[in-house]
Amino acid sequence: MRGSAGSVTPRGSAGTAIRSAALSLLAVVAALLALGGASGLAQSATTPDYVFVHDPSMARQAGAYYLFSTGDPAGKIGGGNIQIRTSSDVRDWRYAGTVFASIPAWITAALGPIPNLWAPDISYFGGRWHLYYAGSSFGSNNSVIALATTPTLDPRSPQYKWTDDGLVLRSTSADDFNAIDPSLVQGPSGTKWLAFGSFWSGIKMVQLDPATGKPASAAPAIYSLAQRPAPDALEGAGITSHGGYYYLFASAGFCCRGIGSTYTIIVGRSPTITGPYVDPGGTSMMNDGGMELQGSDGPMIGPGSESIFSDGSQAFLVYHYYDAFHNGDPWVQVRPLEWTASGWPVTGAPRTPVPGDPSAPTP
Repeated sequence: MRGSAGSVTPRGSAGTAIRSAALSLLAVVAALLALGGASGLAQSATTPDYVFVHDPSMARQAGAYYLFSTGDPAGKIGGGNIQIRTSSDVRDWRYAGTVFASIPAWITAALGPIPNLWAPDISYFGGRWHLYYAGSSFGSNNSVIALATTPTLDPRSPQYKWTDDGLVLRSTSADDFNAIDPSLVQGPSGTKWLAFGSFWSGIKMVQLDPATGKPASAAPAIYSLAQRPAPDALEGAGITSHGGYYYLFASAGFCCRGIGSTYTIIVGRSPTITGPYVDPGGTSMMNDGGMELQGSDGPMIGPGSESIFSDGSQAFLVYHYYDAFHNGDPWVQVRPLEWTASGWPVTGAPRTPVPGDPSAPTP
């Protein structure tokens, strides 16, 4: 499904760091509780009314922030559909419904019954907001990437309406890739690309037709960007540009295991959008390379399924983590991306309070 904060370390240390964090989790939580749950965050005056955010993607329109995320797999809210939240400050998020009332019938016809839709990615071009998302059977590459569009994100507007634009890309058991975790990429000269993929043969990318938001040809070239040894636990890619390079962010490890999740966010860069992407040591991400950008941080376990949000000249890393204070529930985190003199990203302080932190004030 799609190190310490601000650290820059070779990705080879990620597995050790995350395993150590998982093994010592109880000690970490006990220590934090003993300290009054101090998390280093300025706390919110309110608490989220519904805590379940997986695979977040963020946008801004007219001063309001909108967050899109995977549907609740338990079907408690929205029938497994893509969830929407709103905020005025990127701290307090309020649940605001779903994109569709139910999973589109054509997806069920293609895949059979599935509990939820995954990994939305929101972007604006061609006068409309484009929401790419995935449907799949968990653990299978019988998957689809779909598209929904709307002229506005503001539900109060008379123009607000999500249109189901159907299939973008499909994979089956006959393919060596998995069509999930879509992420739109802005290329040179206004070109549009879609990064996607998970396990099987890693992270892929295809070029899109900007007019339709779908592949530029009936049989598009599929570019390989990143891969790891079996079981190739690499997914949730996102790409941004800075200083003459494209930066590929990806989630390495395993998600969806609560506080046992081993996700960590890695990054590599390339002067060309199709790669090869390499880490600071020159190792290609097609050969298990990648620099660790963000690992577990106190009660925020297994960060991953990231997206990049740009607000003017400032870029932010948006991702989910598992809250060690709140039953391992997934929640959203937003951190500014800063850049070293050598042109590599580091993460800044987290912007979103940890919902389960016992030091948070009672509203």
